[in-house]
Order: sequence, then structure tokens, then C-alpha cells
Amino acid sequence: MTTNLIPFLEMNGKAKEAIELYVKGLDAEVVSTLLAGDAPWNAESQMSVEMKELIQFAILKVGDSELRLSDFFTGSSYEKGGTQMTICITTEDKAKATQFYEALKQDGYVHEALKDSPFSPAYATVTDKFGVTFKILTVVPR
Repeated sequence: MTTNLIPFLEMNGKAKEAIELYVKGLDAEVVSTLLAGDAPWNAESQMSVEMKELIQFAILKVGDSELRLSDFFTGSSYEKGGTQMTICITTEDKAKATQFYEALKQDGYVHEALKDSPFSPAYATVTDKFGVTFKILTVVPR
């Protein structure tokens, strides 16, 4: 039996836009999406057209990892967008690290610009425009 920890991002209505960014900037592959209007538990609901178009649940494949997203928040709503987590993206390819950094920093906030560090030849920390913070870490193969 395998146990995995999979980041789940609650995007407050921005999931489609986030998926587009992650597909383009992180080479993510969309495995599946379920719109709120298509969810069986919402079949009898009197949702607005806009509500029906929100992402109930999506799975992306990024390299060997999964990322899950939803437009909805668990429990009560949050006052700020995004989540209270940091996702670490690792790659052995400095060019990929640069691609990830350039994509994620667009309309976001750079905490640490992409640079050489004692533990990585290309390291950065950036919060994307959705409020999700990523650490980009280039690892040297052993």
C-alpha cells in the first residue's frame, strides 16, 4: 500500500485560470476536471449558470506528481485568495526551473529571485497571482 501527500488548492473561483497557467508554465497535464454543474450531488441544485461552470474538482499531473484544484473552499470562506501552503517544485534541469519561475512570477510576487544558492544551482520562491507560493528547486543528480 502506498501513501501520498497531494497538494489540494482551493482557488476561490480562479481554478480555470490557474489550470491554464500551470499547463503552460509547469508543463502540467489535465487528467480530469469536474464542473460543479456536472457533479451528481449537485444534480437537483438550483445553481446559477456561473456556479455550474466552476471547477468542483480537477487533477493535474506535473512530472511524476499530482496537483488537485477546486474553485470552492472547504468549510467557511477565506478572506484572501489562494491557500496557506507552499509547493516545492524540483527539477534537475535549470532551463525548466527558469521556465517555471518566469511563468509563476507573472502578476505574482517574487520573494527570492531565481539564483544560484549553496544547495541548488537555480532556486527561487514566488507567489503566483492566485496567492499560491512555490519554491523552485533545481537538484543535482547524485
